[in-house]
Amino acid sequence: MNPVTGLSLGRIAIGAAALARPALVSPRMGQGTEAPLMTQWFGSREVALGLATLVAGHPARRNLVLIGVAVDAADAATAYAGVQAKALDQKIGMGLTAVACFAVVQGLAGLRVRKPGTVTA
Repeated sequence: MNPVTGLSLGRIAIGAAALARPALVSPRMGQGTEAPLMTQWFGSREVALGLATLVAGHPARRNLVLIGVAVDAADAATAYAGVQAKALDQKIGMGLTAVACFAVVQGLAGLRVRKPGTVTA
């Protein structure tokens, strides 16, 4: 599967879970069950970015992948900073950091050049 397609589908699945069951997802993101609003905001962002990337044509799709890489890099940095500040449990924070870094790598892999002048995204 194309890394961009896989990443987009993953975004949609995680986002839909966050929207539908925020009390279940919140603790896995280092939040208490009392924070469903923040989890749902995250979920709506993920669903929107995933769907937009899936339906976009080139070059818009490439630009959406770049936006996703930037968002995921910011998520990784924020999670890591949360661990360093002891505002986020180390196990959860490092897990979130790893997932966000994996998303960055997948996004960048989707941008790799296959033929001169073309990209997979």
